[in-house]
Amino acid sequence: MNLRSLDLNLLLVFDAIFTERSISKAAQKLNLSQPTVSNALARLREHMQDPLFERSPQGMLPTPRGKVLSKPIRQALDVLDRGLRGEAAFNFTDSSREFVIAVEDYGETIILPRLLEWLSKVAPHIRIRIRPEPSGQLKNALRDGEVDLALDYFVLREPGFHSKCVMTETLLSLSRRDHPLVGEKLSLDSYLAQFHVVLAPRTDAMPMIDLALSKRGLKRQIAVIVPHFLSMPVIVQSSDLICTLPRRMAHLYADHFNLKSYAVPLRIPRFPVYLIWHESAEADAGHLWFRNCLIDFCQRL
Repeated sequence: MNLRSLDLNLLLVFDAIFTERSISKAAQKLNLSQPTVSNALARLREHMQDPLFERSPQGMLPTPRGKVLSKPIRQALDVLDRGLRGEAAFNFTDSSREFVIAVEDYGETIILPRLLEWLSKVAPHIRIRIRPEPSGQLKNALRDGEVDLALDYFVLREPGFHSKCVMTETLLSLSRRDHPLVGEKLSLDSYLAQFHVVLAPRTDAMPMIDLALSKRGLKRQIAVIVPHFLSMPVIVQSSDLICTLPRRMAHLYADHFNLKSYAVPLRIPRFPVYLIWHESAEADAGHLWFRNCLIDFCQRL
């Protein structure tokens, strides 16, 4: 496809159909007739050599090629719109921009649900996509704008990347309520006597709880290693294993799975959660708005 031969108005049609999932609704949004939009889609299909959308009971659903094109087209239209209007501000109330955030299951469990509830009220058309990889695996994606922001326990210490501590956490332990060997309080002796389900380490660094134990010449009895926090309360609920995880998650899972929470019987320092982005996004008004909102939101949790 030669970009110089493409009528850029066709991209407006593509974006409207992608957003509305309907040719008739896209026509209403663009203030065009339905035949005009259908004709424009036919021309765009010919240019792209792909159907782009297929009819289904759920409306006009994008093909794999259509899904790939949706984000760069939306971003290009946002940039053109801001540039032509000469506006530096981001119109979040009307924007349908998609923001990509890299978070693991802590962020998905604690931050994302409340963030989406808030966005539905103040910026209802904003879309969120989650990437599960840690920031260290997404350096190129952050640099190239494929990922907007990352939430991580570790700072990305490389030139061009910015990190801000947006919240701090501590740890709690969980057991099932009728655990035969754990009473009202979890002593250090009892903690060491139990078998533990733990999270698979992401780095070579020793987990905080194990580091604190090792300084005293002690060690947990690890029975199960899992890749996700969510597996831990499910296993604990139906076994005599115990687990230790971030406080906000522990409270949530304790309520949901009817588990009992305990203070960790060790002196554990609070640990930070960082928001990370690349300097290439500094001047992006939309990124700045979303970044500041996410920082403020996390600091209020």
